[in-house]
Amino acid sequence: MKLTKGFEQAACIIILLATQDPNIPLSSLEINLRLKCSPTYLRKIIRKLVVSKLVNSVSGNNGGFTLATSAENINLLQVVEALEGPIDTLDDTGLINEVFNEFGTITGEGTAILKNAFAEADACWRESLRSKSVQQLIKEAVGEEEISLYNWNNTVEKRELLIRKVMNSIHGND
Repeated sequence: MKLTKGFEQAACIIILLATQDPNIPLSSLEINLRLKCSPTYLRKIIRKLVVSKLVNSVSGNNGGFTLATSAENINLLQVVEALEGPIDTLDDTGLINEVFNEFGTITGEGTAILKNAFAEADACWRESLRSKSVQQLIKEAVGEEEISLYNWNNTVEKRELLIRKVMNSIHGND
């Protein structure tokens, strides 16, 4: 199974929110600037995360998004299933039964064996993803026990200040 680009974007959103000061919602503008995707597409991804109860939406002038629970309580399986749906890699369309219909019950037994093999593989994959928390992965990635918190919203303000300073220096308005 190949995950969609939406999963990677959702993972980025979850990581941003896991490292965002939990008292300050992360603005959709900042998420959009970082992901460089259309606002419509971003809304679809965030909606899936909200519906899955991984992310909270905070309304108002200083609104945005926060994690619905701690990064320690969110695992990769939850993020994958929020975006991709339940893991079920073999879709039995009935084609095997059609192709080998003259073999009767043997075809049905063969199909059941194949479905069971994929169900076992899916269970192993689900368990592996379930065992990895977002917090654990961030700590592993940064190589530290403490995860630093940021206000990612400030980056927009800092860029605007930098642009104003550059423009003022160009125009001689230091």
